[in-house]
Amino acid sequence: MSAFQRLYSGLDREGPGLAEDVHWALDRLGISGAVRVCDAGCGSGADTATLGAALPDARVEAVEQMAHLADEARGRCAGLGNVAVHTGDMAGLSGPFDLIWSAGAIYFLGVTDGLTAWKPALAPGGAVAFSQAVRTVEGDAHVERFWADYPALTDLDGVFDQTRAAGYDVIDHRLILGAPWVAYYRSLAARILALSGDPDPELQAVLAASWAEISHWRAAPDRIAYALVLARPA
Repeated sequence: MSAFQRLYSGLDREGPGLAEDVHWALDRLGISGAVRVCDAGCGSGADTATLGAALPDARVEAVEQMAHLADEARGRCAGLGNVAVHTGDMAGLSGPFDLIWSAGAIYFLGVTDGLTAWKPALAPGGAVAFSQAVRTVEGDAHVERFWADYPALTDLDGVFDQTRAAGYDVIDHRLILGAPWVAYYRSLAARILALSGDPDPELQAVLAASWAEISHWRAAPDRIAYALVLARPA
């Protein structure tokens, strides 16, 4: 296991978000009953478990490429009989799904390319809910420093344009800001401290970079956000 994988093992989740974001999306899209849902790039399964519990009559399938995270997701969802977790590539979903949920993972495909790849996997009337980093203000040095290693960063209109370029209509959105990031970084900081005594130089470099990330966020916590976007094929 790489140093990065060691750090991102055993976290509450691998990025900012709360269960209430999932519930908001389900309510806004009218997703309920015996539907079929995919959690694409599920990580350790925090949102998978929320989806499974919120949709007891649904079939929830989660896909994660990193085997150790898929194993964590299986353990987290072991008590949910309507959830199955697969190790695989989220670019190759088969469906048909009434909802594809993807928290912070579409970045690895690109918004337009990811949505284009997922369109054939949607059932008629199906929707995608995805979260993506978004620039909330222009010219803020703290914000730009935080996102320095995120070359795809754009503002909300840019994310909407990427969504429409894939042939989707934007249904709604909300910003993931503040409290979800506090919860995420609290978990990450605890993991960093737990690993801080390990002398492995590669691991120490990863831990230092993560401490710096937390420090940059603390300089602008009200301006660093993800956008949770709800979209359907036009």
